[in-house]
Amino acid sequence: MKTYAYYPGCSVKSTGKQYEESLIEVFKIFDLQLQELEDWNCCGATMYMSVDEKMSFSLSARNLAIAEKTGLDIVAPCSACYLVLLKTMNYIKEYPAIRKSVNEALTAAGHLYRGTARVRHPLEVLLHDVGFETIQNKTKLPLRSFKIAPYYGCQIVRPFEEFDHHTYPDTMDHLFEIIGANVIDYTQKTRCCGGSLTGTIEEVGLRLNYILLKEAYEKGANCIATVCPLCQFNLEAYQRKILKKYNNIPKMPILYFSQILGLALGIDKDKLGMKKSIIYPKELMESLVIPEVSTTV
Repeated sequence: MKTYAYYPGCSVKSTGKQYEESLIEVFKIFDLQLQELEDWNCCGATMYMSVDEKMSFSLSARNLAIAEKTGLDIVAPCSACYLVLLKTMNYIKEYPAIRKSVNEALTAAGHLYRGTARVRHPLEVLLHDVGFETIQNKTKLPLRSFKIAPYYGCQIVRPFEEFDHHTYPDTMDHLFEIIGANVIDYTQKTRCCGGSLTGTIEEVGLRLNYILLKEAYEKGANCIATVCPLCQFNLEAYQRKILKKYNNIPKMPILYFSQILGLALGIDKDKLGMKKSIIYPKELMESLVIPEVSTTV
């Protein structure tokens, strides 16, 4: 069994709980274990760096230092957490002054970061440590009724191009293809959902999310797959308001990529957190047909 240091972040422990539940179950199928970091703290999210850069790097680096002590790669499923941890790791590596000030702060708290902890995204782990051929061989339930618009959001490929293209990523696209789903050529796949704007300047946030939903609907998608708790929340939780304001599109289920993959791997829907969906994919779930097992000798 291969083990990773797991940094869940705040969202995956609250509004994005189904992301964590489904990811853990999917990793189990491939004999991968997520070992949650002890005493982890909030990464500070992306905006905190514009408020107090040193404090932001220090908060984030504390998580890296804790992970470093385990000797394991650190897996961060939340897009914001992934970006902040990756940015902190890179800035500490590239800028001696930042490394010095951050380690002074860490030392005062009983930690030290040497720069050896590697930050990884679950998609990249599945791509490189598992491999798509293995995933295809483990697929039990091809999702032929799923017409998926893969939505990557802004942060997992920009500004750092670690494992996918920064303007037109396709890791999720290929993943869904090998599990038998129909992948929609979704041109809005890296367009911003508005982030926190839905909670601050709601009109702008609703408009940005409407653009994403409208594109998916017009291209023939019957669900959107995401890798980010905030993107998922914006697209799903605010959808009622969006549809009331722009009434020319129907409801669209917003699922985590790990939930969709889990269904294809034959994992029970309750273990994937499907019941936590605000917009439950009723028709998609009813369309799933479990293949008959041949008893012919």
